Amino acid sequence: MVASWLRAGALLAGSGFTLWGIVGSPWRDAAGALTASVCLPFSVAAAAFVVAVLAHTQYSRAALWFAVAAIGQASVLQMIDAGHLLRYQHFPSLRSLAFEHPWLLTVVALQTVIVGIALVRWGCRAARGIASLSRSRLLIAVALSAVTAATVSPDPMRYVAELGFAAYLQVLGIATILLLGLSLPEGALWAVSRQLDRVFGPVSDHMETSDTRRDRFGWVAAIVTTVVAAALAIVSYERHPHVPDEVVYLQHARYFAAGMLTMPAPPVPAAFDLDLMSFEPTRWFSPVPPGWPATLAIGARVGVPWLVNPVLAGLCVFLAYVLLTHLYPRRVARYATVLLAVSPWFLFLGMSFMTHMLTLACALMAAVGIVRARHSGAIGWAVLAGVGVGATSLVRPLDGLLVGIVIALWAMGFGGSRLKLPALAALLIGTVGSGILFFPYNRMLTGDGLKFPINAYTDVHYGPKANAYGFGPDRGLGWAIDPNPGHGPVDGLINTNLNTFGLNTDLFGWSTGSLIFVCLFLCSGALSRTDRAMIAASLVIVTGYFFYYFSGGPDFAARYWFPIIIPLVALTARGIQALERSAGPRVAVSVAALVVASVITYVPWRAMDKYHHFRGMRADVRSLAARYNFTGALVLIRGERFPDYASAAAENPIDLRSPETIYAWDRSADVRAETLRAYADRPVWIVEGPSLTQSGYRVVAGPLSAGAAGLESPQ
Repeated sequence: MVASWLRAGALLAGSGFTLWGIVGSPWRDAAGALTASVCLPFSVAAAAFVVAVLAHTQYSRAALWFAVAAIGQASVLQMIDAGHLLRYQHFPSLRSLAFEHPWLLTVVALQTVIVGIALVRWGCRAARGIASLSRSRLLIAVALSAVTAATVSPDPMRYVAELGFAAYLQVLGIATILLLGLSLPEGALWAVSRQLDRVFGPVSDHMETSDTRRDRFGWVAAIVTTVVAAALAIVSYERHPHVPDEVVYLQHARYFAAGMLTMPAPPVPAAFDLDLMSFEPTRWFSPVPPGWPATLAIGARVGVPWLVNPVLAGLCVFLAYVLLTHLYPRRVARYATVLLAVSPWFLFLGMSFMTHMLTLACALMAAVGIVRARHSGAIGWAVLAGVGVGATSLVRPLDGLLVGIVIALWAMGFGGSRLKLPALAALLIGTVGSGILFFPYNRMLTGDGLKFPINAYTDVHYGPKANAYGFGPDRGLGWAIDPNPGHGPVDGLINTNLNTFGLNTDLFGWSTGSLIFVCLFLCSGALSRTDRAMIAASLVIVTGYFFYYFSGGPDFAARYWFPIIIPLVALTARGIQALERSAGPRVAVSVAALVVASVITYVPWRAMDKYHHFRGMRADVRSLAARYNFTGALVLIRGERFPDYASAAAENPIDLRSPETIYAWDRSADVRAETLRAYADRPVWIVEGPSLTQSGYRVVAGPLSAGAAGLESPQ
């Protein structure tokens, strides 16, 4: 009877919150569009439906704890000041929250009371459930995780207060998930254990050899990842660049796809000015390394450049599975593969136009080549590993150097058996043979094979050594999110804090903190040779970027550290395995609850709150072009260079004298007059950008003749 009432109430609540989310005015902006706040009622609805499904089963109590965890996390996410602007996320002060969102604090207070009562009741069981760790090690692990729950602020006292509040919320999340695991009845554990053993393999350190080519687990995970990343690219990212670099990558890919090394110079350079584009009298080109644009050109050639990274994300999942099955027992490898496939950090980079997914794919290719060469002795695998290292340097040179150090150490015996001398020679040949392509490319663009185009660009526009590696007062491009002028050890520590916070937040999107199982495992002391190699690989990447002036910014969490996602998912899986040995399948069920809660709360919230119209970039120009028939016209974009003009410039053809629609920046009266003379035979439209309209692009005039357009008031 109780279960029937519980199911009926949960179904009613789920239906009601779903309907409220769809039609309720609190979840919409002034234009009537849904905002990220709608994720709260939808999360409550999803949690209610989970309770309804499990109400008549022995998992009903666990379902109720899942609802507490999911609703609590969804409420906490609504407190965070993140948004689509270029900034790191922070919690407002408690005073602000109490004044503006008292009901969110009420939810947290209610969760605190419920969890506190349950912990008093189940305190002894909880202590036995975590008996594998001493009390001191447990406290150290939780403290290590909690200290990254918030990131630095200019005001130290503000940072301390926010860290205390964020750490409390994280500990509350840990306690809630612990209680979920303890709520599982003993009778259910045997069935859960059997299913886990069947899908993931036994809880043991026994290594099993298998043919991953025929292993459906890796392929299914890869396909699902590609589909999810592609869906996010369509729904959240609108198949459109959102970061200044991405606009340039796309243009670079388009002229590569057309077989061009550079583009013809625009008729009015000032009207087509973009960051990261080098203008010369007869040509203009992107100075970024060629590896990623050359790969993106494959998608550009067939009209789907937005699909390249989702496909690479699926490839990375499969390569990671192949690698991990050679290094860890099957259960750990499969746990890590699932964690990678559901990582918000991984999925959001997979939907983007950024370089990092290709970097990871090349690094994984190198690592797989090493393990295959080690097991088979075939020289070809060592050559492939070298090609992977060299290709990484063509995408991101510093990443290529750091990945090369990791692969070289591993090949020479650190963390595994040493390759034989012929294989080491083959590794070197593959690395040099692919990486050497940089020199002729540099020479064609800068006249000097040792002069990288990106450094030539920053030297001219930002000052000599602005993009140089290492410490110095002249480092940096003067961006607002750069902690201090120049770069020194203090800046390196701040960047490390920012990136570690990004990992703890976006790696898995868990209310417990994403690094909790890594911290627990490191404090357990049960590290294998492979685990130590994973830690060393991470430290190489982190240390390498300590001496670079920029952290990568808040665009995609700790994106400059992206190669360490493989060690992190592996060490997280090892932490889960270690706890399973003492607490049994309760641990796996708790982790599954964290994953599901992240999928229904964190991923949609982040996709809507941050990445939809991220940094003011929008795909509206496409719809305006279709509605007003811009075909063959000159479209003058009013607003800032970024995002207003940059977002529209992504639609430009590579030849700005072609008969296709041309988007130019209406930056001043003089530039407009020169542009109209260059395109005197075209109809002209004038469009205001998002920074002026505070919403989407808006047509303010057109079609006009060039003469009539010249009479319009400049922005």
